[in-house]
Amino acid sequence: MPTTAKLEASRAQQEVERLAALPAVRRALAWFAAHEPHLRRWQVELARIPAPPFSEAARGEWLRARFAELGLEDVHLDSVGNVLGIRRGTEKRATHVAITAHIDTVFPAGTPLDIREEGGKLCGPGISDNASGVTALLAVAAALADSPIPHSANILLVGNVGEEGEGDLRGMRHLFSDPRWKDSIAHTLVLDGSGADTIVTQALGSRRFEVTVRGPGGHSWSDFGAPNPIVILSRAISSFSRAKLPAEPRTSASVGVIQGGTSVNTIPESASARVDIRSTSSQEMERLERALRAAVEAAVAEDTAPQRRNPKLCASFEIASIGSRPAAELREGARILEVVRAVDAHLGNTARLHRASTDANIPLALSLEAVSLGAGGSGGGAHTLHEWYDPTGRELALQRILLAALTLAGVKE
Repeated sequence: MPTTAKLEASRAQQEVERLAALPAVRRALAWFAAHEPHLRRWQVELARIPAPPFSEAARGEWLRARFAELGLEDVHLDSVGNVLGIRRGTEKRATHVAITAHIDTVFPAGTPLDIREEGGKLCGPGISDNASGVTALLAVAAALADSPIPHSANILLVGNVGEEGEGDLRGMRHLFSDPRWKDSIAHTLVLDGSGADTIVTQALGSRRFEVTVRGPGGHSWSDFGAPNPIVILSRAISSFSRAKLPAEPRTSASVGVIQGGTSVNTIPESASARVDIRSTSSQEMERLERALRAAVEAAVAEDTAPQRRNPKLCASFEIASIGSRPAAELREGARILEVVRAVDAHLGNTARLHRASTDANIPLALSLEAVSLGAGGSGGGAHTLHEWYDPTGRELALQRILLAALTLAGVKE
């Protein structure tokens, strides 16, 4: 490790040790374990409020009320539904340390939200991803309200919308497109899911497409020979599935949804599929996008060649982008990583650097300092109706988040 890097790491460690020894900070760190039943109540209340992508308003209002109760300033919902609140710093022209957690879930409207406690575990859709992250956000605000600590930078707390699925990180895109926040947020701590054993510093990129093939349709007997969109789409998918995927940079491609047809004796008028491409390399995602387009074009051309004299009998296709997340990574020597590592050393926590697709993709792609951290405890069954969360040991992650935020914000004696 270069001498400069060693010095920065040593300074960060000294800052964390000094900060953790302050009486007000010790009181705040002790708040979490003492109020675990309260955190459980918040988590259950939140998870019982439906929040599918683009329909997070009710959950946003609930969070806005909690922010106000905890004494945050400038509490409001922005134009896309993000919930924001600020703990003011002591500096007049202070920068911001942002702590964010997404409030949406993957579950569509109408999903039964049977949230319950079983043997110490909390169970139900969205209870871990990301009710645990939002609960951590509230826990940090509550601990600071109980034990006011004069930090220099402002601490901005955000419950953001649109992280899951077709939300395509729209909440964070909006936040960091606003000059007020983009130009003043120096560090971002993203809270997502359970655990405390990872530090997400690499943003896994993704591109998502909906491929639609259309034809004239007809009866399976009397119109036999007309282009069949399901057959054409199947050929295209089969061809695309044979595209070579490198082990490094790690890259994946998946067809997650396929739809089409109305009855067994009908030639369908359309068929569609949704394709997910992921990689740590933008170049690999672009290559696979080209491969997808080539596969669809070839399949359509093959099946419609005999009918080209009559355009009404030809098949056509459309490839629409339904999501794009940038690939990026935290720069080497970033202060936010030195601070989180120093906090982990102080707490005796072991964590590995990790790659994932999270809200941190957006600030990282803008070359801003950001990491994604777990909200503690343990969880499983994410994105299923059988999701669960065990809050045992949650306070370790909450202490980790609070110490990192305060160190980044700066606290004088």
